[in-house]
Amino acid sequence: MELMLVAAPILPGAACGEVLRLETQISFWGGIDPRTGCLTDPTERHAGEDVSGRIMMIPETRGSSSSSAVLLQLIFSKCAPAAIVLGSVDAILGLGILVAREMKWPAPPLLVLPRDKQAIFQDRDQVEITHDGRIFIDRNSWRA
Repeated sequence: MELMLVAAPILPGAACGEVLRLETQISFWGGIDPRTGCLTDPTERHAGEDVSGRIMMIPETRGSSSSSAVLLQLIFSKCAPAAIVLGSVDAILGLGILVAREMKWPAPPLLVLPRDKQAIFQDRDQVEITHDGRIFIDRNSWRA
């Protein structure tokens, strides 16, 4: 079964990958290792998992203005998520993406999809995101 939702593209782009849906706030500074892409926040149920190439669904971010620098390091290290879908706009993460794009580095799109709509997604869903913000979920390719 294929489902489709529409998110607001803040920094548009196309992406595809496996969903990593966080249920709590996260700070990129101290929450993700910028060299490896591993979640390091011990309060996160996905602690130890790799964000590289994943579609990160984040209800909201927490804290530090240095999150943009951490995201920029993830992009530089080729450990960045394929896309970031937030429950509300976060200018700090957007700044990291803008700087990466200015430097001509491939950077993930940033979209906003309300938290209640993010709940439709399951970890490991295979999704495709189009430049205009459409998110297609292919439940037929879900891996157990």
